[in-house]
Amino acid sequence: MIVDDEPDMLSMLRLVIGKKCACDIITAQSGLTALQLLEKYRPDVVVTDIKMPDLNGLELLKKIRKRDGTISIVVMTGYGTIDMAVQALKDGAFDFLEKPFDKDRIVRVINNCLERTALLRTNLQLREKLNNLDQPEGFVGQSPALKKALDLLARVADTDATVLIRGESGTGKELAARALHNLSRRREQRMITVNCPALPENVLESELFGYSRGAFTGAMQEKKGLFLEAHGSTILLDEIADIPVSIQTKLLRVLQEKEIQALGQNKTIKVDVRVVATTNQDLEAKIKAGEFREDLFYRLNVVSVVMPGLKEMKEDIPLLIHHFLAKFQKHYERQDLTLPPEILHYLYQREWQGNIRELQNIIKRLVLVAPQGRMQLSDLGIMEEFQDTSAEKNHSAGFRDLHDYNFNEAKAKIIQRFSEDYLRNILTIHGGNVTAAAAACGLERQALQRIMRRYGIASADFKQPGKSR
Repeated sequence: MIVDDEPDMLSMLRLVIGKKCACDIITAQSGLTALQLLEKYRPDVVVTDIKMPDLNGLELLKKIRKRDGTISIVVMTGYGTIDMAVQALKDGAFDFLEKPFDKDRIVRVINNCLERTALLRTNLQLREKLNNLDQPEGFVGQSPALKKALDLLARVADTDATVLIRGESGTGKELAARALHNLSRRREQRMITVNCPALPENVLESELFGYSRGAFTGAMQEKKGLFLEAHGSTILLDEIADIPVSIQTKLLRVLQEKEIQALGQNKTIKVDVRVVATTNQDLEAKIKAGEFREDLFYRLNVVSVVMPGLKEMKEDIPLLIHHFLAKFQKHYERQDLTLPPEILHYLYQREWQGNIRELQNIIKRLVLVAPQGRMQLSDLGIMEEFQDTSAEKNHSAGFRDLHDYNFNEAKAKIIQRFSEDYLRNILTIHGGNVTAAAAACGLERQALQRIMRRYGIASADFKQPGKSR
């Protein structure tokens, strides 16, 4: 918008700016007319003379700044109005043009103004989007640590940047990856998830990149790899620290060249995939040990999001407890249950090695095993020292009936009791899912199954009706 009470000046400026600047132009022959036009238009730039009869440029500047601070304002000054131009700069004008004009300077100033306004308005839109953004589904809490992580997720979600999500076990890394995908423009496509440690090296390679018929013994037909399946979407490489070095090399090529090569093929295929990786391990330590490629780490670590553990968001524990309690009460139709203060206090004070996942499973078990009415600490299955303040009583309770056995026999029986109780507890928490239970207790699945067979414990006894595991 050009504002000047001289028609010849309006015509000259319109001609120069229209020819050299990529913008539409409107004109006003007075300050009051300019204000009226602002009701209809929202210009990026206003170029205004200072001396005008009805409303001078300084007054117009203040009114425009009050109405829309993103509009870039340039004042035009003649001889004797330099002091007024300086005042205009103090009042928020972007620049001033001194008459008679240098046309190249006019064009340069206008283009700078157009760029400035575009940046200011884009920044405002992003801020409004973040302020109005609902917390991603599945996240509960108001702690600064959680808000910081979610804010970073929201800011990078609608980009193609590779994201590495780090954090301890049970902090919601996969949930964060899903939030990242659901907030992106790729959300209409299904996110592909790869559980890296669950697949042997040869299987993982063929799953990721696919293979052609006859690529190896048993390859009877062509297989489409997961990277190709994720074309146009997001692929989550869960616990990426566990992938073998040989596959790390191929993965590096995907990140660098955006292309894959299936087993048994010489040609490469371009893929449009946003890569998100998670890990609960110290990748820097694995790099020093030669177990993880440093160049792959830097390719993955474009944006790093650290999900906080419960020790960093302790103020959220009561919120999480009541959230999970309401969720499982509804799911298992146990609305009759109430949570007494002593359980809430115990859960708040407890050290949560398994973080939010462990807290969720404890609440789930409470809802499942508690009798009608009021829950009790004994329903948690916690160790006796948390249920009784008498250390001497606790010490003797578990051993009194073993005093007549010899040392080795007593030791064997204690180990059996511990093992059976531990296995029942971990399988209850994970609903009979042996893979999840093994991961939680730090054992291989086969090792956990051997111990279960030794003590006659079957996973089927802990599965929920109607759900496959």
